[in-house]
Amino acid sequence: MWRSWLVLPALALGLVTFGLRPPSADPACCYFAAKDKDILQPAQKAFITWDPAEKVETFTVQPKFEGNASDFGMVIPTPSRPSVHEMPRDFFKELAVFTILEPMDLSKYKQLTFAKSAAARGAGGGVPTKKLAVKVLESGVVGSLEYKILEAKRADDLYQWLKDNKYSYAGDESALDFYVKQNWYFTVMKIDPMQMKKKADGSYTGEVTPTRFTFASEKLIYPLKITQLSVKDKTEALLYVQAPHKVDLTGDFSYEFSWVSMWSKATGFAVREKLTKEETAWQQHVQPKVNDYFQKVNALRQKRQEPTTLEWAKKITESDVAILEGKKPYNRDAPKEDVEKLKMLKGHVKQGQFVTKLRKVFTKAEMDHDLEFVRARVDGQDDDIEYFSILPTSPP
Repeated sequence: MWRSWLVLPALALGLVTFGLRPPSADPACCYFAAKDKDILQPAQKAFITWDPAEKVETFTVQPKFEGNASDFGMVIPTPSRPSVHEMPRDFFKELAVFTILEPMDLSKYKQLTFAKSAAARGAGGGVPTKKLAVKVLESGVVGSLEYKILEAKRADDLYQWLKDNKYSYAGDESALDFYVKQNWYFTVMKIDPMQMKKKADGSYTGEVTPTRFTFASEKLIYPLKITQLSVKDKTEALLYVQAPHKVDLTGDFSYEFSWVSMWSKATGFAVREKLTKEETAWQQHVQPKVNDYFQKVNALRQKRQEPTTLEWAKKITESDVAILEGKKPYNRDAPKEDVEKLKMLKGHVKQGQFVTKLRKVFTKAEMDHDLEFVRARVDGQDDDIEYFSILPTSPP
């Protein structure tokens, strides 16, 4: 993926201080556990949608793995029985292209010297020896993956079922019990590493078909805890969340600590008359928090924790849909063939919904619970500020 940047040279040191950095390439997401813990998950990505009225959530994941296991399986927990569907192979690539920041609105900011730079982007089973409290509710194929949806009443039975049916699983029963006690369902898939790229050292690396899970849920949640099993030290999560409003993570995982600082500093370079009424009001609201949030980012870094960063946020308009349909020009820097493939996002990225793109590097210790998304707020007030154009303080 290609991104053009306009960055104030004078702000380069400030960006490092704020703890903001460019996105890393080719992140991925899924939840798998491997025999002898020799399959690792260095990163993950997901496209999550939420309908609060119907209490329906979907998430699309595309597994990426690296390691030397001869076979392994994925275990994906959901709070209710899901429906499973294949998604286009390049879905996440096109989502990344669509959410490239637009060129900076130079008319909005004071006439300073800008430096232009470009950053290249990459874009079956055995028979159990005893009757287990595990029920196979559904079997099928999605893309090249065979899947089964399971209902389990006991973690030890589920653990044994995975073993008996040759779903190599490195975790202990407690990891499964976390979800069994909440009456979650489990989708299991087998991966054949022989279909992936083999490296010189004999290990494998690759991605499989993106898969979408749709299920009923009382809240917008993302099952992170089970991923802890396949992470060595840390994992990077790139999350796109589509909902009726801008969303954020809870507690110390909030992106507001870094976002408020970056956005507030950017408005200092704006021509006052060019700020909207909403932007002016929001600046007045968040200004008292800037120093506190700056200190919060530093405190997180001192604990060797990376603050969450907001990378793109926009309420999807009719004009955005027209870009996906090829009816309006695309105004960012990306290969022509990728822009032409934006059509695959039609029907998935929906007009009137807010898409929030955020990134967080989780240490293994931070992955002891699932992620919960909430309405983006600062001090009780809703945060509806969009971020789809480069700011003077955007990371290079």
